Amino acid sequence: MPGDPLPLEAEEFLAWMLAEKGRSSNTLAAYRRDLRSYCAWLNEHDHSVLSVRHEDLVAFVGERQASDSASSSIARQLAAIRMLHRYLAVEGLRPDDPAVELQGVKVPSGIPKPLTETQINSLLDSIVGHEPIDHRDRALLELLYATGARVSEVVGLSLGDLDFDARLVRLYGKGAKERIVPYGASAAGAMDDWFSARGRARLVPARWQRRGDAEAVFLNTRGSRLTRQAAWLVVKKYGQRAGISDDLSPHVLRHSCATHLLDHGADLRVVQEMLGHVSISTTQVYTRVSQQRLWEVYRSAHPRATLGA
Repeated sequence: MPGDPLPLEAEEFLAWMLAEKGRSSNTLAAYRRDLRSYCAWLNEHDHSVLSVRHEDLVAFVGERQASDSASSSIARQLAAIRMLHRYLAVEGLRPDDPAVELQGVKVPSGIPKPLTETQINSLLDSIVGHEPIDHRDRALLELLYATGARVSEVVGLSLGDLDFDARLVRLYGKGAKERIVPYGASAAGAMDDWFSARGRARLVPARWQRRGDAEAVFLNTRGSRLTRQAAWLVVKKYGQRAGISDDLSPHVLRHSCATHLLDHGADLRVVQEMLGHVSISTTQVYTRVSQQRLWEVYRSAHPRATLGA
């Protein structure tokens, strides 16, 4: 990784997170960035991960807040710092855990507003053309919305993860946990077009640049596996073309999928399994049913909802 190296203790912590906890490469990269910033602050104040005290951590948080850093960024960094110091204490590398009583940072609710079904149709209808990239982009967006998958899960797909006959896709979520998710007719049609002779086959290079690219479901124009960042840009591109908010992201499509499933009567446990959530409480917050749908169900189901109306 580029940048200043981390202290040996922090590197050992990251290695432990990979080997013992099975954290993904994206998660470890995020931990590394947060810990690099933290360790740089420690060096500037003549501290180390083995000597820093609780009051020093309080000062660190205070400086981050005074710098107008986003609460979500501070909270994410504190999570990495807490895990690091818990590891150091458990492994006996220091006698105490200076972060054990460190106060957290409140993060405002950041649940994205789901797209309406009309907006989803407009988004997908905005993908026109018959070039390989057009087929790829439609298949990408259709699959994101059809499965509610994370963008990292979709760009990480390999050919063996698809079952075209059963319309199933194998996704690897956080902690490399595997789940099987179905996708519908619309996504199946888009995937068939992408895997036809006029789609993916035309982006296959004469020679693969990297190991694993040959098995990638989604390719870029150079014949390499599509990156997470490139997939974000694809979503942004068609969101703007369809006149949808600039805040559109793959996560909004994930949220929209879950919300629309619930709106049409899907069981919350099924949606939890489909999204790959460990806790049902995460799904409950993440897939809030619209007020309009709530009233529709209430009026149709409650015996006295329309009495005297």
